[in-house]
Amino acid sequence: MHAEEATHPSSPGSPDSPHDHNHFRKVLGNFPTSVVAITAGMPDGRPEAMIVGSFTSVSLEPPLVAFLADRSSRTFPRIREAGRFCVNALAADQEVLCRSMATRGADRFAGSSWQPSPLGNPVLDGVVAWIDCELGEVVEIGDHHLAVGRVHALRAESDKTPLLFFRGGYGDYFSSTSLVLDRLVGW
Repeated sequence: MHAEEATHPSSPGSPDSPHDHNHFRKVLGNFPTSVVAITAGMPDGRPEAMIVGSFTSVSLEPPLVAFLADRSSRTFPRIREAGRFCVNALAADQEVLCRSMATRGADRFAGSSWQPSPLGNPVLDGVVAWIDCELGEVVEIGDHHLAVGRVHALRAESDKTPLLFFRGGYGDYFSSTSLVLDRLVGW
């Protein structure tokens, strides 16, 4: 191996076009995502929920988070109307709940228990953590809405591992020596 080859990794070849939707999904499926339930308490007293795999922190000062909602979603307009939402980080043992809440037309809260957040949004029992938000800015980006939330309250509920979506399936794929280190140093 030449010195130049050692410092510059070889090219992975010609990239494929991102315009092939199936190929795009397949490649992006190699990036694991956490699975969260976005819940909202509605003025009529009925709770709403949707499942997303695109949640992120945005800012520490002020504390902001965001998620992406498909523009074809029938639930997001109701959550937007509520003006508030709660992000529920689902635990690895909540796949059945996840699938139920992702089903169109179903009673998404059937068989689940929850408590109201400080803002009145559903906090699902058994989650890893939750973040209660007031809805801030909503921006149309491509075929999605980027919803930014101003964090009002938050709590880590358990030491369970999170539910992840990876290569088209749900599971608890994460194991890391850093988790052992985190417990030793008190994270």
